[in-house]
Amino acid sequence: MIKKIDLPDVQSRLSSSHFKLTRVGVTGVKKLVYIKRPNQKQVLPLVVKMDLFVDLPATQKGSHMSRNLELISEIIDENLKKPVPDLESFCAKTAELLLKKHEYATYSEIRAEADYFLDVIYPSGAKGSEPYKLLAEAKAKKNGEAKKLIGVKVIGMTACPCAMEVIRKLNDRSETFPAPTHNQRNLGTLMIEVPRNDDSVDADDLISIVENAFSSPTYSILKRKEEGELVLKAHQKPKFVEDVVRDILSAVLTKYIHLPDDVMVVVRSESEESIHKHNAFAERITTLGELRK
Repeated sequence: MIKKIDLPDVQSRLSSSHFKLTRVGVTGVKKLVYIKRPNQKQVLPLVVKMDLFVDLPATQKGSHMSRNLELISEIIDENLKKPVPDLESFCAKTAELLLKKHEYATYSEIRAEADYFLDVIYPSGAKGSEPYKLLAEAKAKKNGEAKKLIGVKVIGMTACPCAMEVIRKLNDRSETFPAPTHNQRNLGTLMIEVPRNDDSVDADDLISIVENAFSSPTYSILKRKEEGELVLKAHQKPKFVEDVVRDILSAVLTKYIHLPDDVMVVVRSESEESIHKHNAFAERITTLGELRK
């Protein structure tokens, strides 16, 4: 006969230091999530890395973190039978259920990131696919408030306008002639809040917006002639990181004119400098209403 042991629930004990914690949970949880967009026939499997958090009251010593993993396993089992329409909806559902698992919590947050491949036409005219990062976030409150965002991370190229103008001045070059300058690999990030029952924000469109804001896109496959043409094209469209952010914001306003003013927008641009040991960075976190003003 196996003796039953009543194990202690240390997490539920009173905290000796009475401070509320904003986020407690687990990070780097990897799961296979199946997506089926309404306009597509095929099911898309995504390897998703997730962070799951809830807040913790001042009275409680610790959060029951195993509940986060139990919940994800339950949702994934259901997802195998019925794919979700998008990653942000998957996160929103998880955030809502997380509050039910943690009865002491008043706030939950889910962050997700996945590798995403998009079909492209290379400068040579050949077809291929390029890698991107798909992002999703969801936040839920006990009072029923909820928010979900979809986003992308895109790698591109920028050419520095400052060094270009200095070189042009030093060499007395015409302004119509693209002077040499140093280049950067730029990581552009765009996230947009998705209103409830709205499916007009698509990751493919976000990728296009970010890529068009660079001096030039980058590609996995380029032959020598195409490399030269790409560099020349980039030098004809020099950009600071600030320019990239502002051009993305302008494109978002044009593309999503139908979305309400309270929709959140997050834009970041970071350039890996080629002549410095540091990177350049710019960011705007705002709403469509603020941008429209």
